[in-house]
Amino acid sequence: MSQKIKVHILFDFVDCAWGGGNQFLKAVKDYLINNDSYVDSYSEADVILINSHHNILQAIKIKLQNKGIRFVHRIDGPIYYYRDDGYYLDKLIFGANRVLANGTIFQSNYTKNASIDRGINLENQKSSVIINAPNPLVFFRKESNFLHKKIRLIATSWSGNIKKGFDVYTWLDKNLDFSKYEMIFVGNSPVEFDNVIHKEAMNSKDLASELRKSDIFIFASKVESCSNSLLEAMHSGLPVVSFNSSSNPEIVQNGGELFENVEQIPQLLEDIIANYTTYQNNIHLPSINQVGKAYYEFIDDIFINTQGINCIKKRVSWVDYLKIKKTFVLWKSKQRLIRLKEIIESK
Repeated sequence: MSQKIKVHILFDFVDCAWGGGNQFLKAVKDYLINNDSYVDSYSEADVILINSHHNILQAIKIKLQNKGIRFVHRIDGPIYYYRDDGYYLDKLIFGANRVLANGTIFQSNYTKNASIDRGINLENQKSSVIINAPNPLVFFRKESNFLHKKIRLIATSWSGNIKKGFDVYTWLDKNLDFSKYEMIFVGNSPVEFDNVIHKEAMNSKDLASELRKSDIFIFASKVESCSNSLLEAMHSGLPVVSFNSSSNPEIVQNGGELFENVEQIPQLLEDIIANYTTYQNNIHLPSINQVGKAYYEFIDDIFINTQGINCIKKRVSWVDYLKIKKTFVLWKSKQRLIRLKEIIESK
């Protein structure tokens, strides 16, 4: 039996309530630890997993110091489609991918195809599409398919970006029949609600409890690589009403209904209520063990196929570092301009 390779995730983990990437990578890390294939120091790793734009400059410095180290790059986005600083951020991600990545993991077919359209260069490397999954010890199915007398709807978002579907949540706040439904929103919201109950961002355990107390998940974000919020809800056994765009249909499939305009939502809710158990039973998503195994097998394949005299090796120079650092500075400058504009407009 061959010896297991050692993997390090180059990411600044946060223990409190945070974004979806943080939550997912913690679950992957736990899988690798249980698989006896994780190391806490990148200097001990055979392969380093990097995420999107995080720690990119550090990764390049590591590569300059250890030219034999392999990198696998997990990519979301393209960010250009939903963030004002997305042009430079995608340029940073794609540039780092070109000089660093021996293999690329895309979170959905949508992300892979859209990244290719935006200009990512996948020459001389392998790629794979691997969907995300939450921690099953936290996000698991509610015990019954019982619907509350007053149907409980829930929506969640760590990000307060208005493009995360807050136009839809505002419409529901004004137009939903609140004699039949109650709805809560958990997370950071840029808008105030009159009828929807807003609860602040929660840690994963408390959020999972809120999901299991609910009946149907509303997901209105239009551009998603592979939403962890959506996956957490479906792994908790909630049928979904979701916007029909980006990666959402790949995840929802027959476990919910898709809308293209907000006025469709009330009827779609009725459809789900009438066949609630069927929608629940149609939720078929891979577990974190299946996803973690897919990550490990892909990383292992990258390690095996980047050994030997005839393999193509990634070369990184200080010129590459300076070019990517320039893009990094442009991105940070764009961020500062966006924040300055927001401050001026709020006065």
